[in-house]
Amino acid sequence: MKPSHQTMMHFYEHLGKVFYCIAAIDKTIRQEEIEQLKEIVKTEWLPFENTLNEFGDDTAFEIEIVFDWFIESNWGFEQVLPDFKTFRQEHKNLFTPQVNALIQNTAKSIATSFSGKNKSERVFLSQLNTILSQQD
Repeated sequence: MKPSHQTMMHFYEHLGKVFYCIAAIDKTIRQEEIEQLKEIVKTEWLPFENTLNEFGDDTAFEIEIVFDWFIESNWGFEQVLPDFKTFRQEHKNLFTPQVNALIQNTAKSIATSFSGKNKSERVFLSQLNTILSQQD
């Protein structure tokens, strides 16, 4: 069964939050991280599936919209992974091995876009991997 438009919007919103967290976990969001995210959205997430929002734009742009909004709001990220875990548990069918790999690769690319991964980024990536690999 194909997920609803609303489910896909929420999916991409959660991804925007997760990718924001990996960029912000070291307390500084670098331009390289933003550029890396935008490039991956364009080359990987847009071709991934074809859900459109009410304006006719690809729903995957929601990743960038949420990411940018969090930057502007200087949003905290303590609840992002627990919320993402809950969303994943409620929508397991969205998290295929291909999707999980794309999420992990995007997060790793953001983390390494500026001078490699630091300790906090490695911890976050490990927590993300644990959520994605759960078989519940």
